[in-house]
Amino acid sequence: MRVLLVGAGGVGTAITRIAARRSFFDYLAVADYDLARAEAAVAALGEAGTRFSAHRVDASDEAAVAALLAEQRCDVLLNATDPRFVLPLFNAALAAGTHYLDMAMSLSAPHPDRPYELCGVKLGDAQFERAAQWEKAGRLALVGIGVEPGLSDVFARYAADELFDDIEEIGIRDGANLTVDGYDFAPSFNIWTTIEECLNPPVVYEAGRGWFTTEPFSEPEVFDFPEGIGPVECVNVEHEEVLLVPRWVEARRVTFKYGLGDDFISKLKTLHALGLDSTTPVTVQTDLGPARVSPRDVVAACLPDPATLGDRMHGKTCAGTWVKGTRNGKPREVYLYHVVDNQWSMREYGSQAVVWQTAINPVIALELLANGTWTGTGVIGPEALPPRPYLDLLTEYGSPWALREQ
Repeated sequence: MRVLLVGAGGVGTAITRIAARRSFFDYLAVADYDLARAEAAVAALGEAGTRFSAHRVDASDEAAVAALLAEQRCDVLLNATDPRFVLPLFNAALAAGTHYLDMAMSLSAPHPDRPYELCGVKLGDAQFERAAQWEKAGRLALVGIGVEPGLSDVFARYAADELFDDIEEIGIRDGANLTVDGYDFAPSFNIWTTIEECLNPPVVYEAGRGWFTTEPFSEPEVFDFPEGIGPVECVNVEHEEVLLVPRWVEARRVTFKYGLGDDFISKLKTLHALGLDSTTPVTVQTDLGPARVSPRDVVAACLPDPATLGDRMHGKTCAGTWVKGTRNGKPREVYLYHVVDNQWSMREYGSQAVVWQTAINPVIALELLANGTWTGTGVIGPEALPPRPYLDLLTEYGSPWALREQ
């Protein structure tokens, strides 16, 4: 297998460090708009980097990405950029005749009149619209194969296959007790993506009603997270699992709730009130004359790069899937989860916990595709594929998952 990885930020760099320890692929080209960043990711691998090379590419340029895929004779494109670049990379892979993986799906747009009741353009709609073209081409676009979405979807499939006869609700629940020395506000993941998913109308799925929206941060609940993290208040947030899981797993309700905390929510609301969450460029006067800049990009530039926070970060992050239903006629609730301790991920890989936990999942998926365990064509989510080989490989990678009866 020959892979083109587009994006050499925190997650992309963690992907290279994880993949370098595995033998399933022949070659991995690392590409980024900033060539120095791609070169640094490869150089950091040392002697383990002989199967890697660094390249410059503009992720928004479909023709350039397709040309690089052909030049490097790649079989698959792995997208490690932010969601703005999903569609050009998705389209470039199809044009080049390669497979495609991403960790976030094409962007949504709220309903123009009733944004907190009805869906407008849903996450991933633009990708699913091209599913027939991918099927005709005999190629696979495996979408949403990070940790959430990704591992959380695998958990949902596993629960349906092996733990339940009937499922009332599948709820993705994400929480952490991470702190960052020296910062009052330092998001542990890409702030551009965080703003997008937290301030958009959250989506909920109910059988018979389908997908609908609520107001941001709705339906707060306290969820007790395992391995010392403890109780964290979680709220509804827009996320791909709610759009993916119901396509392949039968459940009467599907939700995603994120443990944000009052302070984080307050800051996001302030950004929204000031218009600083906007992606529409505004004109700013500078010493070099007027410049057009996106307010959200300014916010991102003012905050520390999450990939650089590992040495200052303490605590654990937990991603998991809570499932409620029946088994053998009896009520059952379980929480399938995966916890990463920042101290461990920094010591073992030099990557902070949140980006490392995201990065391990597409590498596992690539290995399953390379050895033929996972196969398919068209546009599909992780829950469409057998879960047990994935979970077994996660444990083999040295980062086991767990199950808690509720």
